[in-house]
Amino acid sequence: MHPVMLLPHGADTSELRQALWKYRIGHRITQETDGQLLWIADPARQQSMQALVQRWERGEPLVLAGQSAPRTASVALPALRRVPVTAAMILISLVIFALAGVFGDQLIVALTIVPVGVEGGRLAFGTLMESMTSGQVWRLLSPAFLHFGWMHLIFNLMWVWYFGRQVEVMQGSRIMLLLLLVAGIGANLAQYATGTVLFGGMSGVVYALLGHVWLMAWRVPRSGFFVPQMLVVFMLGWMVFTMTDFAAVVGFGNVANEAHLGGLVVGLATGWYHSMRYSSS
Repeated sequence: MHPVMLLPHGADTSELRQALWKYRIGHRITQETDGQLLWIADPARQQSMQALVQRWERGEPLVLAGQSAPRTASVALPALRRVPVTAAMILISLVIFALAGVFGDQLIVALTIVPVGVEGGRLAFGTLMESMTSGQVWRLLSPAFLHFGWMHLIFNLMWVWYFGRQVEVMQGSRIMLLLLLVAGIGANLAQYATGTVLFGGMSGVVYALLGHVWLMAWRVPRSGFFVPQMLVVFMLGWMVFTMTDFAAVVGFGNVANEAHLGGLVVGLATGWYHSMRYSSS
């Protein structure tokens, strides 16, 4: 979120809010000491927002007769162009999920953190050192793009889109890419350190994004980052829950807990670092 303008205290903004949502302009209004602060999710729509605000201030109708909201495609394409790393993360995950349905285990074992094979009727695993020395460096990151079911895929990509857009719009694609690499590799190595080989998913990166956005929103409120506190409580509570024995009893035992924790640590570290830089600038 980016701050745009202050509106007067006590002003009825209900009509303005309705018009902004009708035109698909993501926003929120916060109460500040000197007025109501209007924020925008996508700075590319700021000119449209300001035009609506000016008409609202003059008391003019905000939705003219015969005028309709812009078509979704014309709005979605510029939005995707502003977040190429986030969009690429989602697209690659979807493509790999689709290809896994075609090639099955052949593709999965090519993307696990170490090579997997069958010897004497039993699974055999390579080592990380062998993978690196043989040039298979992609394995450090590739498990993050593996998902083993629709719910696993949708849940992770939904949060990648929610948090990733904020990071990339506010701080740029380079920061988003670095966060993906550090968090993805860090989460995978944390899970591998426990002796687990067959794991995958973007959830380690999701928890890194959560930690990063949460600290930025908390330590630098004017930065434009935003995450509902109840969402933070839910996601942290879910991580703790899946670490308990009760999670296995109700069918949630096969979760990459160490990847979640490793990603969260990375995100908290980057969030603290960038919030310190933001405060001192």
